[in-house]
Amino acid sequence: MAERKALKILDRDPLLEPYRADLELRMQLYKNMKKRLVGKDLTIVDFAEGNDYYGFQKTKTGWIYREWAPAAEAMALIGDFNHWDRYANPMRRINDNGDWETEVADLPHGSFVKVQVTHNGETFDRIPLYIHRVVQDPYTHEFRGQIWNPEKKFRWTDKEFTMPGEPLLIYEAHVGMSGEEARIATYDEFADEVLPRIKKDGYNTIQLMAIMQHPYYASFGYQVTNLFAASSWYGEPEGLKRLINKAHRMGIAVLLDVVHSHAARNSMEGINDFDGTDYQFFHDGPEGDHPAWGTKLYDYGKPAVVHFLLSNLKYWMLEYHFDGFRFDGVTSMLYKDHGLGGVFDNYGKYFSMNTDTEAVTYLQLANELVHSIRKDAVTIAEDMSGMPGMCLPISEGGIGFDYRLGMGIPDFWEKSVSVIHDENWDLGKMWYELTTRRPGEKSIGYCECHDQALVGSKTLIFWMADKEMYWHMMNDDQNQTIERAVELHKMIRLVTFAAGGDGYLNFMGNEFGHPEWIDFPREGNGGSFHYCRRQWSLADNPKLKYHGLLLFDNAMTALVRDGKWSGKGGARLLSLNNDDKTMVFIRGDYLFLFNFHPTRDAEVTLRFPKPQLCTRVLSTAEKRFSGWIDNDLGWPVPQKIRVSDNRFTLTLPRRTAFVYKIAKGKKS
Repeated sequence: MAERKALKILDRDPLLEPYRADLELRMQLYKNMKKRLVGKDLTIVDFAEGNDYYGFQKTKTGWIYREWAPAAEAMALIGDFNHWDRYANPMRRINDNGDWETEVADLPHGSFVKVQVTHNGETFDRIPLYIHRVVQDPYTHEFRGQIWNPEKKFRWTDKEFTMPGEPLLIYEAHVGMSGEEARIATYDEFADEVLPRIKKDGYNTIQLMAIMQHPYYASFGYQVTNLFAASSWYGEPEGLKRLINKAHRMGIAVLLDVVHSHAARNSMEGINDFDGTDYQFFHDGPEGDHPAWGTKLYDYGKPAVVHFLLSNLKYWMLEYHFDGFRFDGVTSMLYKDHGLGGVFDNYGKYFSMNTDTEAVTYLQLANELVHSIRKDAVTIAEDMSGMPGMCLPISEGGIGFDYRLGMGIPDFWEKSVSVIHDENWDLGKMWYELTTRRPGEKSIGYCECHDQALVGSKTLIFWMADKEMYWHMMNDDQNQTIERAVELHKMIRLVTFAAGGDGYLNFMGNEFGHPEWIDFPREGNGGSFHYCRRQWSLADNPKLKYHGLLLFDNAMTALVRDGKWSGKGGARLLSLNNDDKTMVFIRGDYLFLFNFHPTRDAEVTLRFPKPQLCTRVLSTAEKRFSGWIDNDLGWPVPQKIRVSDNRFTLTLPRRTAFVYKIAKGKKS
């Protein structure tokens, strides 16, 4: 009976009561696995010590190299340090767990290494599993491990850094495509040139993509091969450390986009077939292959695999000072069919034979580990299914994430701007998509991320403006298509920012309506970088509407700094008129008023429970934001609203939004 009372998730959501047994099983499996891993004497942090034992460990007399390869019959360390002599440094099996080791007197910094593995009489070369740096030979294009042990160690100066308060304003970024030149940008260039932009724009958190080593640049970092190596596409490990250290000195948190949902099937470069089997890390047979992504799928039921992945999380936090993680592909992990084509229209879909309970347990353990290392660390789940308890504490029967991405919101916006005419927008559905969340669970709202910017899709502004962006983005150029795109770009962002979650996310460049799409250099485009960069000069040019959109984003994020934001329960709806396309709501200290109608002004009536004084602080229509209202010519709505008799009526111009700050407790 005590166990039944412990499931607080049922108090939050009584509709889960029919699935009590499934939730109890969730917790029992978690406890069983944790006991199996740590016993009575260890913690989950103690358990995740793989990086301190395996790989290359410096000793007083030289180096010890250890590897986990249970199916290997023989192993040998090779590299330029021993002139690639395959007999000079054989490894010996040291236990029944499949661990191997060898001692080496000297491994100079920068040495290239591989490990020779023999399985079933066949010999092949692999890159060490725990290697910290992997580089590509400029002549042979072969990837090799590299010993990274510089004499001058990096000196961190971020000891005083603390996580920013809520809400998280997340700037999703890719280092390689962050420069304007047609090439791969570096960690140092990002730190020097992009970090100041992020700070000025008001974002307090960065989510770095494509950091884990991946041999195919065009994979956007999702074909991971070497989990403990910072990508060498952008420079040396110290470059990433300088970037994070500088961000912390600027008061900006840094999250890693971690890929534990799948791995590249590469054998020469990655962990697949490392010991000669495809089931060392992954499920055996078809179960180990992702049918849509062409990648390998981890077997989360194996303690050694859980050890490897948890050690990986600990490594990134301790070695690089990451403040948390955005877990990629969580939906794919949670379900045996990976959520492909599934519709999660009833609770039974979450608790069925299709649920991968071992993956659920792994995610619980991962969250426990991250929050044990740092109480203020942040974890975000990329889950479109809405798994109950995803963002509730494990102690309540949850999975332990801090936030989930509000993935239905960008889908809603893409359909709205590309298929449905403005006059037919359903504001009731809009409000539902923006505000409906599981009880007690926090989410990150966003209009679009990198997914919507890739070739094959379109950014919101490109859906609306298309080719007109090439000719009509000067501020003095009048064009109805561009006018609509610019106005809705600001309104969609503002309403999502204000009502769409407990935090907000933007992809690099989208804040100013970056034109076109993202297309990495590949065989199909002749290796071109033309669409794999960010054209910051567009946003810096005051003659262009891009500049106005950037200034609006600056002003929008400033609302968080200038007033109380969250408010109990998030956004609170005051009025919604679907015929007039108007919506009015309050969040924290702010009153938000929207008129989405493309052609018609509309009246709205405000009703407050007590007298209030409201002062206008922002509007999408301001000329500095490439709008149509010049401050010198007056405004169609007042600077101040005095709701003295509990009601006030005003007219909202078509396709505009206004924000007022509420002076709490002040009478007119």
